[in-house]
Amino acid sequence: MNQPTSDKTGDIVQTMKEAQERAAVLAQALPFLRRYAGDTIVVKYGGHAMVDDSLSNAFGHDIALLKLVGINPVVVHGGGPQISAMLTRLQIPSTFVDGLRITDAAMVDVIEMVLAGKVNKQVAGLINQAGALAVGISGKDGGLITARRLRRKVRDADSQIEEVLDLGFVGEPVRIDPRVLYALSGSGLIPVVAPVGIGEMGETYNINADTAAGAIAGAVNATRLLMLTDVPGVLDESGVLIPELTAEEAKRGIANGMISGGMIPKVETCLEAVRAGARAAVILDGRVPHACLLELFTEAGPGTLIRGE
Repeated sequence: MNQPTSDKTGDIVQTMKEAQERAAVLAQALPFLRRYAGDTIVVKYGGHAMVDDSLSNAFGHDIALLKLVGINPVVVHGGGPQISAMLTRLQIPSTFVDGLRITDAAMVDVIEMVLAGKVNKQVAGLINQAGALAVGISGKDGGLITARRLRRKVRDADSQIEEVLDLGFVGEPVRIDPRVLYALSGSGLIPVVAPVGIGEMGETYNINADTAAGAIAGAVNATRLLMLTDVPGVLDESGVLIPELTAEEAKRGIANGMISGGMIPKVETCLEAVRAGARAAVILDGRVPHACLLELFTEAGPGTLIRGE
């Protein structure tokens, strides 16, 4: 028995309404598409967005969309949980100081294998499956990231004497050569970077993904550095999200304690990026689906934007 004509008409009306709503969204995004056309956007990918299947698939589609509409995304990814899982599997113990993994020569080989191998290709694969062309590289490729050993000072609780802690093959960028990024982006490809750098003597360094992304964003004069995190952004004393901060306001927030704990290094990374040449940096809640698109193509981005002076 045929479905009543009135039901069919209702379905057509509903479909037309949905189509009109989608068309309206695209029309509203047009000014933003014009604003960012041809620009470079550096995205630090990590946290919950990286381990949740629905969020990771949405991320791949979002990055592909950016390239298809004329923006040049560069993705820098983390991989802490995957590294920990592999070290546990190999029965290699880990020690952390201030969130940084003390890394010996044997461990850095495992870290490079996980970051520049499995994780790097998985992230590139998400983008490829969404219809764009992504190429996975590490900071060692093309001399992208030259690094040096990172040292941290610790104060003995009893004597109050400061000592320099050797973290092994944990590094920090000292020089970024973006030519390999320009070559890939100019060929219609999306670079996906594992945060592994190379020392002056050819040694390998494990670099914090936030730090690597910030250094790259500054070197390529990115219009935006988007840092996907597991927090809404910078909150004020009442726990309310601060949508935008100048560099000076962010520095005051650290000094007066409004910005504290794990948020400090993220804000400092943003400050270093804008100081080095990025136009602005955004701490984004990566738990929100399509956070990157919301930040770039709407007025209500889910995070805190930090501008230069």
